Amino acid sequence: MDKPEKLMIDGKRLDGRSPEELRPFKIVAGALERADGSAYVEMGNNKVFAAVYGPREMHPRHHALPDQAVLRCRYNMAPFSVDDRKKPGPNRRSIEISKVTREALEPVMFLELYPRSVIDVFVEVLQADAGTRTAGINAASVALADAGIPMKDLVSSVAVGKVEETVVMDLFKEEDQWGTTDMPIAMIPRKKAITLLQMDGHFTEEEFKYALDLASRGCTQIYEAQRQALKEKYTMRKEEE
Repeated sequence: MDKPEKLMIDGKRLDGRSPEELRPFKIVAGALERADGSAYVEMGNNKVFAAVYGPREMHPRHHALPDQAVLRCRYNMAPFSVDDRKKPGPNRRSIEISKVTREALEPVMFLELYPRSVIDVFVEVLQADAGTRTAGINAASVALADAGIPMKDLVSSVAVGKVEETVVMDLFKEEDQWGTTDMPIAMIPRKKAITLLQMDGHFTEEEFKYALDLASRGCTQIYEAQRQALKEKYTMRKEEE
């Protein structure tokens, strides 16, 4: 992909958004019938499914913990999710994102309620357009709630970054590739408690504080959509009964 001449034109981004605007997004709870809990998320051109199985017995048993459940997360990108066909199977990046997804979700979970068991979370990226880890965390959080697993709250996630000296929210592909900074964040919006923060690039102190505030506002919007998706699923189920 050739670098665009400009990433910001008259204060607007190449996709027409203002710096503090999220991409259009969609969240559906209970998108898969055969999982214990599931969700489908679109953020911009990202299309992501999450499926939850468990709590169930851990195999092999010697991996089980005596006092709590093990949360296992697997993030995977489909070979057709990017322009250049991706080699199937795990790689270093998918292993790292699987790890940070688990670490982002663990703080809201009551794993001690399910000793000697495992909760599996599968995140599958069908189409990628920057920000797949944040879209995956948003989907996984809804899928866990859909599975009926007790949680303190939902986790919401978005990336902020810097494009041509402007701090922006929810980077898309060109901004992610050619911008100077990318900072994915996950948080519990009602408590403003951060469960994931990574950064590639740099911010000044003032930019960092503003980026955190921007991320908090974005996560709050996503959080409301996550809650609404769960409400819609269970309202629909009640009406069907």
